[in-house]
Amino acid sequence: QVQLVESGGGLVQPGGSLRLSCAASGFPFSNYAMRWYRQAPGKERELVARISTLGGSTNYADSMKGRFTISRDNAKNTVYLQMNSLKPEDTAVYYCKTQVGGIDYWGQGTQVTVSS
Repeated sequence: QVQLVESGGGLVQPGGSLRLSCAASGFPFSNYAMRWYRQAPGKERELVARISTLGGSTNYADSMKGRFTISRDNAKNTVYLQMNSLKPEDTAVYYCKTQVGGIDYWGQGTQVTVSS
């Protein structure tokens, strides 16, 4: 079955960096685009970034452009989110997502807290 497992979250000071990972299994990872979303307390889940199957195409939400970088390693079935220049408003649970056979699959999420 499709499984997505995020890791790498934690507490970081404003201006700091984190790299999130999402390990995928149960489907042919290199055939599917991957996305990162986040959900802050009291807010709707929002798209952070998307990466194409081979990583040649990436898209970002406006507020993340220039600070976040999505990448993937198809040999390791893993997608990453490098987050730099973090701000308190980046505090959220971060999720990876894919769609296989028309069904959305989500990981359990990893908490990122940006605070001094």
